[in-house]
Amino acid sequence: MLERIKNITKSRMFWPIIALFVMIIFNVIFVDDFLKIEIKDGNFYGRIIDIINRATPLMLMTIGMTMVIAVGGSGADISVGSVAAISGAVVCAMLGGDFSGQTNVPFFVAIIVALLVAVLCGAWNGFLVAKLGIPPVVATLILYVAGRGIAQLITNGQILTVYYKPFAYLGGFLPGLPIPFSVVIVAVVLTAVVFLLKKTALGLFIEAIGVNSRSSKLVGINVTKIKFLAYAFCGLCAGIAGLIISSMIKAADANNAGLTMEMDAILAVAMGGNSLAGGKFSMGASMVGALIVQSITTTLYAVGVSAQVLPLVKALVVITICLIQAEQFRIKFIGKFKSKGRVQNEKVTV
Repeated sequence: MLERIKNITKSRMFWPIIALFVMIIFNVIFVDDFLKIEIKDGNFYGRIIDIINRATPLMLMTIGMTMVIAVGGSGADISVGSVAAISGAVVCAMLGGDFSGQTNVPFFVAIIVALLVAVLCGAWNGFLVAKLGIPPVVATLILYVAGRGIAQLITNGQILTVYYKPFAYLGGFLPGLPIPFSVVIVAVVLTAVVFLLKKTALGLFIEAIGVNSRSSKLVGINVTKIKFLAYAFCGLCAGIAGLIISSMIKAADANNAGLTMEMDAILAVAMGGNSLAGGKFSMGASMVGALIVQSITTTLYAVGVSAQVLPLVKALVVITICLIQAEQFRIKFIGKFKSKGRVQNEKVTV
């Protein structure tokens, strides 16, 4: 029995789930009607539904970020927020802002073009990292800086509002579907990724490259190709996230769409217990990490923390959760606690 408990606590999913559970308990105690779910017009509404819906763009970015971090290089793609802004700008510019609700091009054509542009952005990052050997943070810094400028050029510096009704379904409710459609999108993407990682050798290749890129190359793994595909896929995930973000506000906001979300995505991967140095990873743990990050943000707003103070409080909460999840910290803390207990027992005995 004890051995089974030890195996459970050693699981990468254990501490992220505990952290998420603590967040839920905190919300139940301090946030009014946190567990309340209502049905309006056949759709589910409530704080939990809102957290999950708002977390979907972050979850998509986290899926791509997990792949990029797992292939190693001690870096991450810090351009995903800007790529999301570009994707949203492309789709909104193509659909147009006609009050009649008409579009300049077919809806699905606009979506496909926006996603292709996002994949191209990811492929550019992959080319710089995998082919030219530029450090990931430096390589992706280019699009991080220039990406929003590109989005501004696409929108002519304006906030483009889209009145085409089906566009709002991506980040809202599809008729006849009680849950937000964005949740379905995340579920489809996550299922496809997990299937590829588990049913093919791709997952093992990614872990092998993350652990030791040079040795992986010597045994015949195409390291350059897999790294390139990881960054291209990360761009695709950021592009889908950008579509959902734009759909939620029914507009393209090049300045604010996906702003600082790259940091949240990296944080979600770390809070999921994944090593930022690459190697072994858990996609499920990263998803729990994304929910934790979004729960922190939503909870702090719900308890009345102002937007100015939010980053500081959020940082303190994140540090606390990370310390709880850190095995070395727990070992040292428990060791000190036990040593104090022994000293006190010795004093009582004397």
